Amino acid sequence: MDYKMFRAINRLAGRYSVMDELMIWISNRVRYVYIFLLVFMWFRDYSSKKASRHAGVSALLSLFIHGFIKRVYFKPRPFVKRRVGILIPSKRDSSFPSKHTILVFAVSTSVLLRERMLGAFMWGLSVLTGLSRIWVGHHYPSDIVGSALIGSAASVVVDKNSRFFDALVYRVMDMFNKRIP
Repeated sequence: MDYKMFRAINRLAGRYSVMDELMIWISNRVRYVYIFLLVFMWFRDYSSKKASRHAGVSALLSLFIHGFIKRVYFKPRPFVKRRVGILIPSKRDSSFPSKHTILVFAVSTSVLLRERMLGAFMWGLSVLTGLSRIWVGHHYPSDIVGSALIGSAASVVVDKNSRFFDALVYRVMDMFNKRIP
């Protein structure tokens, strides 16, 4: 089932040059849109700043989870086991979880929990990012769904435990400020 869904999406790659370029751009560059939005939010108001901070902590937590899973579980990427349309080069590391997807869902869910309109826009970009990773031939749909769930769950954990994570962030910032004269 996973391969059939992958194939249904990936077989479109290479047929529509405009869509190929869009999917490559989303896959490689959407992170800069997220960075821009988080920096913009940092300078707006207290609520936006808090959402931006939580998004950063969620991204770090998601990266930690991603690294842990990559060390204990290996799933070959689609192009390793089968002949598929691959639009951009990739490492031959584990297909699950998708770092691109886990990060964009961690950030967009954090924003969605605090700022609905912007968060919904970012969540839409996250879905497109996941789709782009299948389109370019790097991940199976189950990798994307699992990564989206992990990234979103990390955001919810950070939001529900915001006192702990905020105190941790302030402690790290204090340590950093003491080192810089």
